[in-house]
Amino acid sequence: MTQAQPQTQTENKIASSTKWKMPNTLILIFIIGLMAAGLSYLVPVGQFDTQTVSFVADGVEKTRTVIDPASFSYLTDENGDAVYDRVKFFASGGEIGMMNFPFEGLVSSSSVSVIMFMFIIGGAFGIVMRTGTIDNGILKLIDKTKGNEFLFIPVLFLLFSLGGAVFGMGEEAVAFAIIIAPLMVRLGYDGITTVMVTYVATQVGFATSWMNPFSVAIAQGIAGVPVLSGMTFRMVMWAAFTFVGIAFTMVYAARIKSDPSLSQSFHSDAYLRNNTEENQHQARWGFGDTLVMFTVVATMVWVVWGVVKHAWYIPEIATQFFTMGFIVALIACIFKLNNMTLNDVAESFREGAAVMLTPVLLVGCAKGVLLLIGGGNDEPNVLNSILHSAGNAISGLPSAVAAWFMYVFQSIFNFFVTSGSGQAALTMPLLAPLSDIAGISRQVSVLAFQLGDGFTNVIVPTSASLMATLGVCRIDWGNWAKFIWRFILLLFIMASITVVGAHLAGFD
Repeated sequence: MTQAQPQTQTENKIASSTKWKMPNTLILIFIIGLMAAGLSYLVPVGQFDTQTVSFVADGVEKTRTVIDPASFSYLTDENGDAVYDRVKFFASGGEIGMMNFPFEGLVSSSSVSVIMFMFIIGGAFGIVMRTGTIDNGILKLIDKTKGNEFLFIPVLFLLFSLGGAVFGMGEEAVAFAIIIAPLMVRLGYDGITTVMVTYVATQVGFATSWMNPFSVAIAQGIAGVPVLSGMTFRMVMWAAFTFVGIAFTMVYAARIKSDPSLSQSFHSDAYLRNNTEENQHQARWGFGDTLVMFTVVATMVWVVWGVVKHAWYIPEIATQFFTMGFIVALIACIFKLNNMTLNDVAESFREGAAVMLTPVLLVGCAKGVLLLIGGGNDEPNVLNSILHSAGNAISGLPSAVAAWFMYVFQSIFNFFVTSGSGQAALTMPLLAPLSDIAGISRQVSVLAFQLGDGFTNVIVPTSASLMATLGVCRIDWGNWAKFIWRFILLLFIMASITVVGAHLAGFD
């Protein structure tokens, strides 16, 4: 018996080493880049003319530049043959190539602002976490809520879903996740639970919103539907999907609490678990801690107010969080929280920003993938051809099937254009007239848009906000995909029933 045991251990090691593992997220994005480059050899370049449409939202007339669906044409050469913008292996002179798509993605104008935003909030919260206030505050919070810890999940999910529904909360979830992740681990849950109650909750609210100014309002305006119409139906829909999200998260969290090793993020949560064990004996709380917590809470409230009232976006939000870090640094040095000095402040800012390095690389590479096939409608590209072909395919289907395919198409297209307003400008001018031809109300086409635009944000690696949230929780996208596919499938089934049911019920 004693001689057979080493052989069994060896066999186990061999089995574990040969077991297939999900490739690293960077590898997956490179593979997707290869596929996008391949499309450039199969799909000819197409182009749309643009037009300006106006609509009224909140009593104010607004305009939006959109495509003219009747203007599509394939780009041709002097011989009348279709033009293919084939991606080269190497490219120069501002062109995008297979080997320079990560660089071009990182330095593109839309990526730079997101990347700097991530570095700034990472550094600012690095200072906050270094003070120890959050750790000690969480310990006291848990101590005062003994027996009621399970309420954290439904309350947080509900609040973040409401934020997504009311003002399109998404990027802001990254900052909250930095604080909530230690809380969830201390409660016996994991990093995945953190992502569920923060970013995923915002996207459930975003997808089912009745008033989101960045998706529903714009889509309805472009489609010629009264802005914010159909509110009652959408509010019921939001409540139903939010309830399902809460239930799914609570069932998962309960399973992880009973056996933490079942978590896909068990190994990546080690950092937070170790910190929990090291700081478990601490219970410090003084006036300096109160000032730090007040600063953090006040900043969060201030940012939400700015987004809602003044449409703040990444530059303004990043500035507020940097200011928060600056104020917390002064408080920490004055009150000697964790014996912090100015040098410690600088070091903690650097370490906090360094945590964002991996998600920053992922954001840049994902943007590079989109550049391989064209990320907009302002110039001829492969993406325009895909959009036109999908529209033609949908127009010839029976009405109920066409309504469902609109939802499916929007879900797939969201991989290429994750911006809600950007996707609305590209797809709604095409799908709204097609819905008339297919016998579908334009209200249903807007519903298909918002559900498709929102739900896939929780899995597509081209979503900067998702990758940033996973990054601060130290979760690899491959592990996230292994977990979230069940929830995505559930949302897909529910959304399909909702879209087809709305059409059959005459939602208008």
